[in-house]
Parts: sequence; structure tokens; C-alpha cells
Amino acid sequence: MNSCILMAQIISDPELRSTQDQTSVSTMMVEFESLREGEAPSKVQVEGWGNLAEEIKNTYSAGDRVIVEGRLSMNLFEMPEGYKEKRAKLVASRIYPMGASANSDGTNIYSTQTSDNTSSNVVDFASTQSQTTPDYADPVKAPEPTAPAAPTGGNEDWDEIPF
Repeated sequence: MNSCILMAQIISDPELRSTQDQTSVSTMMVEFESLREGEAPSKVQVEGWGNLAEEIKNTYSAGDRVIVEGRLSMNLFEMPEGYKEKRAKLVASRIYPMGASANSDGTNIYSTQTSDNTSSNVVDFASTQSQTTPDYADPVKAPEPTAPAAPTGGNEDWDEIPF
């Protein structure tokens, strides 16, 4: 299965064009940090089709931080100099805006708004080099798990199954 989720910053404004059959296509370049210290950020082209292309063009611009979900494709280009070059492209199926706020331990917490108007938090642990294990203390605290009520009907076997 080819599935990729990328947290990145848009570095070029989205460009909208149409195919011959009037299908909208939007392209933009995004940049994401390397996990290796001292290594330059990587860049990849993101492409959206149809209604998503329109949404990308109307909603996002250079400097915005986003989470892009889609499939990765590799394309081979013949360069005028005579050599071949591979380039990655992420064909987006979903895109989520991110609004950053700093956590007390130096990591960034991004609040994302999904297309169904629900929100979630994503913690960017790569934003700090010194942290090796995440600190789940405030402001984001995971709820304690609770076990479901035991089924009625007197089946003792259910009492031994941990949920």
C-alpha cells in the first residue's frame, strides 16, 4: 500500500490549472525538516486533483504549515544536460491546516481542523533535538483507559477477557 503522511511548510503558493477535460489540478512545493542534525530540509512537490485542488488554491499559501496525506510517486526526468533525474511527488488525498503553539517542553503542538469540522492535536517531537522521550504532561494529557461494563447473561468466560 502506498500511503504517506507528511507534516510540512508550504514554500511556494499553490498554482491552479485545468486539464483538457476541465479537471482542476493544483501544485505547490513544501519543505520538511530532516531528522538528522545539520542536514538541510527536504522539498517535495504536492499535487491535488478536483475539489481538493480548488481547496488548496483557495485556502493555503506560502508559509502555511500543513499535514498532507496521500500517495508518493517517483518520476524520472531527462535533463537537457543528458542525465536522468528522479523527483518525488506527493499526490494529496487530504490536507489539514496546522496552527502552532509552543509546549512547555519545547515541542510544538499543532491543532488541526479536519474537513468534517473535528479537531485534533499533533505533537511535533522533531522540533527539539534534546528530547528523547515525549513528556505527556500538561497541556495535552491522555485520558485514562476505562474497561467496558461486564456483559450480562452470566457468561463467566467474558469476565476473564481483558478489554
